[in-house]
Amino acid sequence: MTTATTPPPDARHLFRICGADRISFLQGLVSNDVSRLSQGLVYAALLTPQGKYLADFFLTEQQDCVVLDVAEVQADALLLRLNMYRLRAEVSISNASLFVTRGTGSPPPGAFADPRHPALGWRLYSATETPETPLDWDAIRVAHCIPATNIELIPNQTYVLEAGFERLHGVDFRKGCYVGQEVTARMKHKTSLKKGLVTVAVDGKAPVGTPIMADGKEAGTLYTQSGGKGIAYLRFDRATGKMQAAKARVARI
Repeated sequence: MTTATTPPPDARHLFRICGADRISFLQGLVSNDVSRLSQGLVYAALLTPQGKYLADFFLTEQQDCVVLDVAEVQADALLLRLNMYRLRAEVSISNASLFVTRGTGSPPPGAFADPRHPALGWRLYSATETPETPLDWDAIRVAHCIPATNIELIPNQTYVLEAGFERLHGVDFRKGCYVGQEVTARMKHKTSLKKGLVTVAVDGKAPVGTPIMADGKEAGTLYTQSGGKGIAYLRFDRATGKMQAAKARVARI
């Protein structure tokens, strides 16, 4: 009998998407403009038809194929969804025999700048596994309010604009139609965001996912914390004074 194991939080899975229709196939699905692959790494998301987040990933070109870099915990569900949309497209999807290495500072040859924020450094895709220099990625994410897969980015729940995808260069409003585009465009052009992810000051600690209370009402949720700060999803109309997440005191910065 085998026991299922949970992959490490930072584990990644790489797919290779090949075929004559690979660009048009992805362009009609994901939140960002795949035609920009020639300019570097593209960060994007796949959404539900209702505009809710399903998965986020990086895309890059390699040898007449597109390499898709996604969190291991999302790989199986994403593959099923991509195959569901594939229909008659001339596209093949297979596992890529590649490894991804992250780092900050001077990038090695062949590395790509992480498009979300300069503080996230670079990503390198290669056929051999290279040990990473230990870095406090949570501290970097918290300082710049960068959400993580399955932590702040919750499948079938998160709206990418509330998660900061415009600021993180993960959505394009001029590329044309994609799954969930109509809802995303409406949130951009016809409403002002009333909820969203922000960096907050945190005095104390609370488990990830702890509700934030203000004046006896739920004002949001506290997620990743580091160095006296945290990423919180807040209702802006309620997050105006003193707030509490379990035993931790929370305040907007």
